[in-house]
Amino acid sequence: MPNLTKQNRTGLLACLDEETYEWLSSVWTPMRFMPDETIVDFEDATSDVYFIASGEVRAILQVAIGKEVILGEFGRGGIFGELAALDGEPRSASLTALVQTHVMRIPEGIFNELMARSPAFTHCLLKSLSQRTRDLTNRIAELSFLDTRHRLYNTLLRMSRTRDEKDAERIISPPVIHAVLAEHIGASREAVSREMSKLAKENLVSRTRGAIILRQPGELSRRISATLQN
Repeated sequence: MPNLTKQNRTGLLACLDEETYEWLSSVWTPMRFMPDETIVDFEDATSDVYFIASGEVRAILQVAIGKEVILGEFGRGGIFGELAALDGEPRSASLTALVQTHVMRIPEGIFNELMARSPAFTHCLLKSLSQRTRDLTNRIAELSFLDTRHRLYNTLLRMSRTRDEKDAERIISPPVIHAVLAEHIGASREAVSREMSKLAKENLVSRTRGAIILRQPGELSRRISATLQN
């Protein structure tokens, strides 16, 4: 388990004062999950809460047999499982480790005590939930107003980062496979492959061993805006 010092704590754990953190670290259970291992399953009647010490976790909603939608991904400092602890309902998604991942698990009772002990933590939690609500609202808008092609453009832009301060290009590194992009936008892998091929022919997107490169991100944004105005 990685050593979480005051200097390297991120996310909600960074909102805790030292006394509260020391108490929490004495009652949580460290756990390790290997790549593709399920941490929490959809509709499980459990209510433990997890903090991510290292690694990455993906939230997936199965909407039909063989059909999944990626709701989000969480890295170091992230938290998941809090919804079931707050409302007592079954799990709303499956959570799977993407890489070797270390988490700290606390039961619902400890989570509730943590919120009572630390107003600062509760405030940070509410901000986090607010941001997730905004993100999901944007996803709903995408599904309502954008077709597969433009949802793909939007997802590529959202997943990318600036390649260089002096360069307009953006990159997604490590590169994402077409099947994962399809799960993000609620489409088939074949549809994504066709659209990515078209983008490559237009020299808007290229792929290397280490990254997907958005050659003209401004053009992708322009196409999205034009579609929304029609």
